[in-house]
Amino acid sequence: MPLSFRIGDPLKTLSALDQHRKAYQPKLPPALRQGANRVSLKTGAATEPLKDKDAIKQAFPKTYGLPLVSFEASGSDSAADKPLKVGVVLSGGQAPGGHNVIAGIFDSLRALHKDSVLYGFSGGPGGLEKGQYEIIDSEKMDAYRNTGGFDIIGSGRTKLETTEQFDRCIEVIEKLQLDAVVIIGGDDSNTNAAILAEYFRGKGLSTSVVGVPKTIDGDLKNTHIPTSFGFDTAVKTYSELIGNIARDARSARKYWHFIKLMGRSASHITLEAGLQTRSNVTLISEEIEAKKMSLDEVVGLICRSVKARAAQGKNYGVVLVPEGLVEFIPSIKSLIAEVNHLLAEKETEFSKLDSTDKKIDTLAGWIKTDVVSTFKSLPKSIQAQLLLERDPHGNVQVSLIETEKLLSEMVSARLKKDADYKGKFTAQHHFFGYEGRAAAPSNFDADYCYGLGSVAAVLIRNGKTGYMASIRNLSKGVDHWEAGGIPITMMFNMETRHGKLKPVIQKALVELTSPAFEELVKHRDAWEVEDAYLFPGPIQYFGPSEIADAITKTLMLEMG
Repeated sequence: MPLSFRIGDPLKTLSALDQHRKAYQPKLPPALRQGANRVSLKTGAATEPLKDKDAIKQAFPKTYGLPLVSFEASGSDSAADKPLKVGVVLSGGQAPGGHNVIAGIFDSLRALHKDSVLYGFSGGPGGLEKGQYEIIDSEKMDAYRNTGGFDIIGSGRTKLETTEQFDRCIEVIEKLQLDAVVIIGGDDSNTNAAILAEYFRGKGLSTSVVGVPKTIDGDLKNTHIPTSFGFDTAVKTYSELIGNIARDARSARKYWHFIKLMGRSASHITLEAGLQTRSNVTLISEEIEAKKMSLDEVVGLICRSVKARAAQGKNYGVVLVPEGLVEFIPSIKSLIAEVNHLLAEKETEFSKLDSTDKKIDTLAGWIKTDVVSTFKSLPKSIQAQLLLERDPHGNVQVSLIETEKLLSEMVSARLKKDADYKGKFTAQHHFFGYEGRAAAPSNFDADYCYGLGSVAAVLIRNGKTGYMASIRNLSKGVDHWEAGGIPITMMFNMETRHGKLKPVIQKALVELTSPAFEELVKHRDAWEVEDAYLFPGPIQYFGPSEIADAITKTLMLEMG
C-alpha cells in the first residue's frame, strides 16, 4: 500500500528579503476577493478544439465539449459541507511562483472548510503513482509563501501514460479519499491532466483533475491563457543579467557576448529579453525556420552587425540565441534527423569505435550526400556534441549543443577571411537557464500564481474536472483580472509522438505577425549598429507600482 513520508522540515533560515516577502499578501482578481466560498460560476457555451475535432472527441468521450466557466463574486456563502481533500503535484521544470499556487489552493480550501486537507505528492507525478505524500500544514505552507523554486514538495518528469499507472493512482486516491488532484505543469503535464480526468470518469471515479499553466518558456498560452506563470520572473532575471553584460561590454569595449537562453521549442524568452535589453542581435528560431535560412545565412546576420559596429570602432556587442535554434535551421534539422537514424541503425558498429575522431570520420562517411556538407561545415567540437548520449527516445539532446559557441566560431572564421573587416573579434559565451527557474517570484507572478491556486480550489468545489485554471485580462492590472476555467480538450490537436498520433496541447510558438515580434522587427536594424541598450536591473518587490508591478513587454504589446 502507498505510504506517506516526511518531505522535509520547513525552511528555518531566511534571508532578509525572504523575511520581508513572507509578509507580502498577494492581490486577487475581484471575483475572489470575498473568499473562495463566495464565488459563483457562470457557464458559457460548449467548446471544441480548432482542429482534429473527431479524433479528440473519440479519445475523450467523457470530457469533450465542456463549457467555459467564468467567476463572479457572490453574496451567498457556498462553503463546503464537509472537509475537502485535495492532492497537488508539481510537474516538470521549476517556474517561479509554484509555491504561491499551492498557497492559493491551501488558503481557499481552508476558506471552503476549515478542516480541509492538502496533500503534497513528492517528486512530481511519480509521487502520486507511488503514494509518496505529506500533508501540507500551516507551518510548512507559511515557510514557502512568495518564495521561488519547487522545493516544498519537489518536482519530477514522470509521465503517467499506461493503464497500470492510472490504476495505481486510483489506488492512492481511494486510500486518501481525495476529492481532487491539481497538476501544476506545462503543456505535456496538462495534457496528462486531461487524460487522467477522462480515465477517472470512465472508471466512475468522482475525483476531479484540474491543471494549472506553468512554464518559463512561454509556450503554453492562447486566447484564454495570456501567459504561463514563471515567464515574467524568469525573463526579468535573464534581462537583468543581459543588461549587466551589455553594460560591461560597453565599458570594456572588447568582447562580443553570445548568450543562449532557455526555450527549446519556442523563442518567447529570447524575444522578450531582446525587447527588454535591446541587444544588438536577437535571433528568433521561428523566423529563421519560416525564411528557410541556412546556418551560413544566420552567421551572416551576426557578421553584418559585427562589421557595422567595428566600422564605428565598437568591437563589442550582445547576441541572443534561443536554446533550440539548431532545430529550426532546415539543414541542421535534416542533419540531426539523419544522425539520429544512423546512430540507431548502426548502434553496435558505432559503439566499437574507440575515439571521437574515428566516430566523426565514420559518421561523415555514413551521412547522406545532401547533408554531409552541413556536417563537415561544423566546428569539430560541435560535431562531437552530436555524438553525445542520446535522450530516452534515442534522439540528439539539442540542449547539450553549445549553439552559442558554434555561432561565434563560425563568425570568427568568416571574419578572418573577410578582407574588408578591420576590427577585432573576441567572443564570450553564456547560457542562462537554471538561473531563472527558481527565482523569487516577481509581484506579478506572486499575484498571478496565488490567484491561479484560488481558481483551482473553486473549480474543485464545483466538481469541475478536465479544466485548467485561467486568469485573463492580465495586462490591465489586478483590479481588472478575470478568473475562470477552460476545458483542456479545447486546446488539443493531434500530433505524432513516438510514431503514433496522440492528442496533445499544441505548443504556442512565436507568431511572426504578433505585436511583440513586429516591435522587434521595427527596431532591430537600429539596435544592430547602435548602443541602444537598456539595463532593466533587478526585479523590484517594493516601491512604485509602475516598477514593482510591471508586466512583460510581450504581454503589454499583445494584450494592449
